[in-house]
Amino acid sequence: MSAPLFLVDDLPTSSRYTLAGKEGHHAADVQRLKAGEAVLLSDGRGGLARAEVAGVGRGSVDMLVSERSFVAAGDPRLVVVQGIAKGDRGELAVQAMTEIGVDEIVPWAASRSVAQWRGDRGVRAREKWIATAREAAKQARRPWLPVVSGDPDTSTKKVAARLEKAAAAFVLHEEASDRLTVAKLPEAGEIVLVVGPEGGISDQELGSFVAAGAHPVKLGDSVLRTSTAGMAALAVLSARLDRW
Repeated sequence: MSAPLFLVDDLPTSSRYTLAGKEGHHAADVQRLKAGEAVLLSDGRGGLARAEVAGVGRGSVDMLVSERSFVAAGDPRLVVVQGIAKGDRGELAVQAMTEIGVDEIVPWAASRSVAQWRGDRGVRAREKWIATAREAAKQARRPWLPVVSGDPDTSTKKVAARLEKAAAAFVLHEEASDRLTVAKLPEAGEIVLVVGPEGGISDQELGSFVAAGAHPVKLGDSVLRTSTAGMAALAVLSARLDRW
């Protein structure tokens, strides 16, 4: 099994480091690391350090840092505008997309979104997405944490404005005639992909996105759930961009 990854605010600058706090508790008391085991430390911004467990205390792990490196961010940058879904489907989408390699997730308050993120509920829901992305990034050993957009729920108007600035923009739609597998991709910049909620994307929303320069595409003849569509599309893009 590959070395587990733990997230830190900043990479250690010396050869000795003590992992404490929540990450230290998880390493010492949950994963029960032992002396001699290899670990990875990441700042979530591309910084990566390799270390070896020197000793384990209660809620903390002492480490010997052996190597530091920096992993450049992917380019083009992959951004998914995810329609807010009911229940845990949104979190399932965030988890899978993070493991596959999404760079940013934008929660979108679509007209057909059953769940509404208003007030404190929206703040809590967004924080849950951030926590889900964090844990999924650790599981996938990703040196870059995906960004979850600053707005608890981004409006259709703001999504359209984001699409206008993208190097390429796509909307997953079951009635599209073109497939994502053959769509033209840019060599750099942002690729923004829109995924609708359970009820799909309305004609008005689709028209707004197309007017902003987005291209409707489909993955195939099957209609995927909102929790799996973004994941499948990112897999296609990752393969086409030679990330996989």
